[in-house]
Amino acid sequence: MSSLTQDLGCFVADLSFDRIPSAGCDIARIGIADCFGVLVAGARDPAIALIDREMGEGGGAPFASLIPSGARRSVEAAALVNGVAAHVLDYDDVGLDGHPSAVLVPAILAQGETSGTSGAEMLTAYVAGYEVWAELAAREPTPLHRKGWHPTSVRGAVAAAAACAKLRGLDGKGAATAMAVAASMAAGVVANFGTMTKSFQVGRAAQAGVIAARLAQAGLTASLDALEHPLGLLVALSPEGKAERERPFVAAEKEWHIVAQGLNIKRYPICYATHRSIDAALGLVERHDLSPDRVARIRVSTGSTQLAMLRNNKPENGLEAKFSMQFAMAAALVARRVGLSELTDEFVRRSDVQALFPRVSFAAIEGIDGSAFALADGVQITTHDGATLDSGPVKYAKGSHQRPLSRDELWAKFADCLGAQFADAAKSRAFEKLMMLDRLNGAGDLALNA
Repeated sequence: MSSLTQDLGCFVADLSFDRIPSAGCDIARIGIADCFGVLVAGARDPAIALIDREMGEGGGAPFASLIPSGARRSVEAAALVNGVAAHVLDYDDVGLDGHPSAVLVPAILAQGETSGTSGAEMLTAYVAGYEVWAELAAREPTPLHRKGWHPTSVRGAVAAAAACAKLRGLDGKGAATAMAVAASMAAGVVANFGTMTKSFQVGRAAQAGVIAARLAQAGLTASLDALEHPLGLLVALSPEGKAERERPFVAAEKEWHIVAQGLNIKRYPICYATHRSIDAALGLVERHDLSPDRVARIRVSTGSTQLAMLRNNKPENGLEAKFSMQFAMAAALVARRVGLSELTDEFVRRSDVQALFPRVSFAAIEGIDGSAFALADGVQITTHDGATLDSGPVKYAKGSHQRPLSRDELWAKFADCLGAQFADAAKSRAFEKLMMLDRLNGAGDLALNA
C-alpha cells in the first residue's frame, strides 16, 4: 500500500532546482521577497521584543540571525522570532487556505544560514514545503477553520519540516520522519485570532519545522504513516472526517501546485478575508468621491466562513482591527486607504472611525467547492439622500494570483515595509538581491545595512 508520508518524503529528497518550472521559481522568489519586507516591518511590533526576551535568548548555539537587527540566536529561536514578525502585521501573503511564506521563509532563512545553503537551494526548499502543504490541503474538502484549526499553524509545521529536511540533505526516509515528527507538533486555533497568539502560532510552526528536521537527522523515530494513518494528522484535523488519506501520491504525475495556485500578495495589512471587500469599497469611494458623513449604511456580501474569522465587531486597537470587517469599511471611507498607518490604536479609536461600525451589516454567502471564501464579495453603500451605490461582485483581490502586483507595486510595498530606518539605496539593494535569490551564495548575503 502506498504511504503518503513516505512518498512525500521521497519527493522532497529528490527535488532539485532544475526540475522546478520557471513560473514556480518566480512565484517562490516573489513570496520570499515579499515576506522578507513584511518581516522587517513586523519586527517593530512590541510582541517581537516580548517573544525574543522570553523565548529567544535561551540555550543553543547562536548560528542564525534575527531580521533586521542581525542579532544572533539559535536556529530554532531565530525561526520562532522571525516567524512571529512575519505574521504579526497580517501583511504576509495568502495561499493554500493559509499563509505559506510566513512559516516557510523564517524556517528556511534560519536553517539556510546555519547550513550555508545557496539561494537556489533555499528556493528549492521553499517549493518543496509549498508542494507538501498544497498536497495536504488538496486532501481536505472542508475548511479547517470550521473546526477551529488555524491551517497556517497546523499544515505549516509539516511543510516547514519538509523544507528544512531538504536544506539538511535528508534522504526520503529522513524527510518523511521529519514531517511525521512535525505532525505531532502541529497546533493553533482560530479562537486566538486578533491576539498576539495568532502570530505566535505561526512562529511556532516555523520553529517546529526546524526542530523536526533536526531531530529526524539525529535519529528520532516517528511513524512513517503519521499523515495518512486512520489516527493520523489528516483525519485528526478533518472537520467532517472526509480527508482523502488513501489517494496515492505519485511525484511523476503530480501537478505543480505552486504554478496552478500561486500566492496572493497582500495590499492591506489586515486579514485577507476583508481584501475583496476593501477593493470594492475603495472603488466606490473613488468613483463617487464619498465622505463618511454622506454614508447611511454599508452592506457587505461575503462568505460565512470569512465572517467567522472576522470576529471583532467593535475593535478597540490595531490588533483587533485586523479581524474586523467593520474597521475595514470604516478605514476605506475615512482614510481612503487601509495601510500600516491605519492599523494603529490611535486611528482605530478615532471617533469618526468608531462611528461607522454600527452602519455596517452583512449578507453571508456560503463558500463553494470547499473553499473558505465566497465566490465573490460585494459592497453596497446607501447614502443619506437615498442613493444606493453597488460595487458589483469582486472575485479576485488586487495582488491575488489572478490579478498580480507589478514589480513596481511589489517594490513600493517592500520599501514602505522597510520604512525610514533604511536608506533608499539599502532598500533597493535588498529588494534586488531577493528578486535574484537563485544567484546568491546564501542567506548571509541578505543581511540588511541601514
